[in-house]
Amino acid sequence: MKPPPYASSLQRTGYYVFLLFCGLVFLFLVLPIIAIVPISFTSGTFLTYPLPGLSLRWYEDFISSTMWRLAMKNSFIVAISTTVLATFLGTLAALGLTRAKFPLKGLVMAMLISPMIVPVVITAVGVYFFFARLGLTNTLSGLVLAHTVLAVPFVVITVTSSLQGFDITLTRAAASLGANPVTVFFKVTLPLILPGLISGALFAFATSFDEVVVALFLAGPAQRTLPRQMFSGIRENIGPTITAVATLLIIISVLLMVAMELLRRRSERLRGIAGK
Repeated sequence: MKPPPYASSLQRTGYYVFLLFCGLVFLFLVLPIIAIVPISFTSGTFLTYPLPGLSLRWYEDFISSTMWRLAMKNSFIVAISTTVLATFLGTLAALGLTRAKFPLKGLVMAMLISPMIVPVVITAVGVYFFFARLGLTNTLSGLVLAHTVLAVPFVVITVTSSLQGFDITLTRAAASLGANPVTVFFKVTLPLILPGLISGALFAFATSFDEVVVALFLAGPAQRTLPRQMFSGIRENIGPTITAVATLLIIISVLLMVAMELLRRRSERLRGIAGK
């Protein structure tokens, strides 16, 4: 957003100073992450600058390593399963909280989003002791359930936000024309809240794919995910292979952010069309 043409020179100066400040903050946050990327292409065996040369040997090491391949496989299995389960449960919860009126509704909402507020290590300890009695530790299913607990709040918030701007008269009109509730949901409600639902699903995927604390408590050697394998590598044998994996994770994160931004713009367009 540019300053208006009638703005004074002092206002224009303040605007550009503000832009400069925002740019410096952005660089402060991003540069440490970007610094990892060049090291992943080093030909040396140490994490040092300047680079002795360029090579793809650490990406080849990642692809050829049985441990890294297993960690990648586990991460995608757990993240995709968590995304499906969290999206389903979170959407149902958001629909119930938005449309139903009952006592202590705010308390229920607070309980649903509490995993976002409570420190992850506390959640991990509680989940570990609870799942240990059920025999779900050292299993992918236990890891999926634990990650679902962490991911559901993101789906609830994004879908609830989409439903706040939803025109309820559209569903009433469909019902008055003889459509049953299931048809109304899939033909009217779902298409309009779909951008928010997909955004929540992407948040759920990112939450699971990037989670390490719960994985440290619940996952055994056969259930190691990429973040858990990276954590172990940093403690035991740090090398440029970790930077290659980190670069791949950065690329995935950037793609998710781009997808969420596109969905946000589409959601705004749909709301504008529905509001006319």
